[in-house]
Amino acid sequence: MIQASLGSTLTQEQTKGSASSPVLQVRNLTKRFGDGCTFCEKEELEENYCPRCGSVLACSNVSFDLDKGEILGVVGESGSGKSTMVKSLYFDQQVTSGSATIANYKQGMANIFTESAQQQRYIRNYVMGMVYQNPHLGLKMDYSSSGNVAEKLIAAGHFHVGNIRERSAELLEKVEIPVSRMDELPRRFSGGMQQRVQISKALANNPPLLLLDEVTTGLDLSVQAKVLDLIRSIQRELQVAMVVVSHDLGVIRMLADRTMVMKQGKVVEQGLTDQILEDPQHPYTQLLVHSLL
Repeated sequence: MIQASLGSTLTQEQTKGSASSPVLQVRNLTKRFGDGCTFCEKEELEENYCPRCGSVLACSNVSFDLDKGEILGVVGESGSGKSTMVKSLYFDQQVTSGSATIANYKQGMANIFTESAQQQRYIRNYVMGMVYQNPHLGLKMDYSSSGNVAEKLIAAGHFHVGNIRERSAELLEKVEIPVSRMDELPRRFSGGMQQRVQISKALANNPPLLLLDEVTTGLDLSVQAKVLDLIRSIQRELQVAMVVVSHDLGVIRMLADRTMVMKQGKVVEQGLTDQILEDPQHPYTQLLVHSLL
């Protein structure tokens, strides 16, 4: 089991919140690249590019809920805003407007986008985990694999070397990285193994929420299958809520309970994954589904 002594040390603040309330609530998340102008701030643009000031609305009024143990798939073409959305949730990018609340943080009463930098670091260390498409963004290649996991634990206030080593070994073994290789540098691993190290690091403090951005892109099909199986097993065992971003509907079909379709920064359709894939309503979703066939 993955819930070792360090993994169970959630703070009292983290464990508060109603079991029936969504783990994550996002309302009107908007991210604009550029200064904006009165035209693009007030007018409903046909596309996400303002012809007057040149600003780009990467995300425009994105809203959704995510329940405990649920996997939400976010799909769309390149430039649809799906990666910008998860990076904004993880504070890699500052949002222009909108709100997001997490049930395990201040009882779901605080807008995490307006919290202080110190509190946002706390959320990253305790309440969220992130797995990037490019492992170089999520891992330090000059640290050992166990050292990468340890970094996350130390950031959350764990300093007992023996416990950290034990937790690192447990997590890496869980994602099928041999314990005998836990002190090797990730740069010596294959792409699939690097992604698995990222997942183990993201799970270090048993966060209730995991964000995954195109984690299978560029991997061989057999490696993709192993990574997807791993994600599913983690979801079943730990009941971690996940937001999974992908341009691949095959990945979404395999993982997601619900699916949200984005185009040019906007959510054009969302619902149960089976419903979206079998009976798409929006013309863009229909195009995506037919391209899969």
